[in-house]
Amino acid sequence: MNPYEAFVSELSRIMEQAQSFQLGGFPVAEPPPSARPPSTGSASAPQARALIFSPHPDDEVIIGGLPLRLLRERGWAVFNVAVTLGSNPARQAARWEELEACCQHVGFGLLTTGARGLESVNVKTRAAQPEVWAKSVGCIADILRAHQPRAIFFPHDDDWNSTHIGTHHLVVDALTQLGPRLECLALETEFWGAMKTPNLLVESSPRDLIDLITALSCHVGEVKRNPYHLRLPAWLMDNVRRGGELVGGQGGPAPDFLFGTLYRMRRWRGGSWENVLSQGRFLAQNENMAALFEKG
Repeated sequence: MNPYEAFVSELSRIMEQAQSFQLGGFPVAEPPPSARPPSTGSASAPQARALIFSPHPDDEVIIGGLPLRLLRERGWAVFNVAVTLGSNPARQAARWEELEACCQHVGFGLLTTGARGLESVNVKTRAAQPEVWAKSVGCIADILRAHQPRAIFFPHDDDWNSTHIGTHHLVVDALTQLGPRLECLALETEFWGAMKTPNLLVESSPRDLIDLITALSCHVGEVKRNPYHLRLPAWLMDNVRRGGELVGGQGGPAPDFLFGTLYRMRRWRGGSWENVLSQGRFLAQNENMAALFEKG
């Protein structure tokens, strides 16, 4: 018998069954003891913060593998910045409620850029409406200044979707405005358009992936339209396929990961970019992240 027949048939059966699963309404996720942060050793030590600049509600957990690990394993405070609430005014209030439920499930804080989010976050606005764009940049700069994050997450500059690309430029322009007044790690993300030069592949445990998918299911209106929460495991598996070569080097051995997320990691310091990694890096699910994220 051909074993791949059973393999594909079982995948098909599971995907079909999952179409009827509950969307949202689950209890808050509790990490297993192995994923709880170590003691900081000082009650007065400031808690490190990470900010996720999400173009739309749902991006925060789609790319959330590393932020969730920073929360659970390092004890960082992770905040999602809702850059927009989508382009459909009739859905914005509902999308905010879905976003609140999603972030609550995984323990992310939630920051707003306004009652309806920012509007027209794209390169056309940046080029043709400088006053509108400057106001949006100021909003992001104010958030960065107020929170002084140790790390930020935002889309790379070729992530296909116009709001994703716009969010990239919005964050970079805000960093430029702040100049040397802010220092942080900067991790570019991908979803709609693949990065050509990622340098970090981060493994997620099955437990973390379960919680990310469950949180993503809280975006009920979106996943009813396109059930990408069910396809998240396949995308993370494909990231490992791509990342094995793009991060590890052409022809190199692939990491023994099942699920992974790709990032491009740099540092913003002194008003300019610095390289952090001398070569591509795989970060396994059981690997201590302190050396990568706790040093200056």
